[in-house]
Amino acid sequence: MVSMADKDFRRFSEFIHTECGIKLPTSKKTMVEARLQKRLRLLGMATFREYNDYIFSPSGLSEELSHLIDAITTNTTEFFRESKHFDIMRQVVLPHWVAMRGLVHPLRLWSAGCSSGEEPYTLAMVLSEYAEKSPGFRFSITATDISSQVLEKARRAVYPEDRVADMTYDLKRKYLLRSKDRLKKLVRIVPDLRERVTFSRLNFMEEFSFNDPMDIIFCRNVMIYFDRPTQETLLNKFCRQLRKDGHLFIGHSESLTGMDLPLRQVSPTVYRRT
Repeated sequence: MVSMADKDFRRFSEFIHTECGIKLPTSKKTMVEARLQKRLRLLGMATFREYNDYIFSPSGLSEELSHLIDAITTNTTEFFRESKHFDIMRQVVLPHWVAMRGLVHPLRLWSAGCSSGEEPYTLAMVLSEYAEKSPGFRFSITATDISSQVLEKARRAVYPEDRVADMTYDLKRKYLLRSKDRLKKLVRIVPDLRERVTFSRLNFMEEFSFNDPMDIIFCRNVMIYFDRPTQETLLNKFCRQLRKDGHLFIGHSESLTGMDLPLRQVSPTVYRRT
């Protein structure tokens, strides 16, 4: 395996932090080396110095950045991950939203850092189930990620059967299709649910805005890869996109303690925009 000089790693990690917000301490050097071996082989490069020079060239930046991001980002997710959040959605957030906004406008939800789609499709199931019991309730889901590779997986919406093993029978029957070739042991999200989610690429480090404010933002287990100042900057961006009285959900390993944000805690890792 080709190794990376410390000088090259520092230059590389500073670039990734600036471009993506992801912090890469020295302890991640071996991981980065391993993940980028395939890129070196595909580009016919013998050293990381050569790869670094390519990345910092105008053509290299435009052609290689998306591949680089796909290689170094971690995309760990699952259906109904941190399930307590979905209970809070059903029991607290959605009734509050209907009481405040009525059923005239569709609820707008953003899954920020959606990875391969399990989170937004889970949210689509939860909201669809709620809509069945609340005639007139409508919703749309925007799902974004920095990695083009995982977004393609999300749009295909094909998953191994073992990824949905813990899902209830009723949800599987309503929202999943099994592969015609049973030996493949694959399932796919039904078309009606896929149409509820719009996927697009978004880099949190760039300026972004939506045509209309969001009612709910899910950004879970993404900020753990950022340093504290980057987290606070990003959360202020989220607040600008979140409707007053809207809700923000973060991961259970994440914290907003000590940050100056227009948010009030509703329950652990769930906040309301003030």
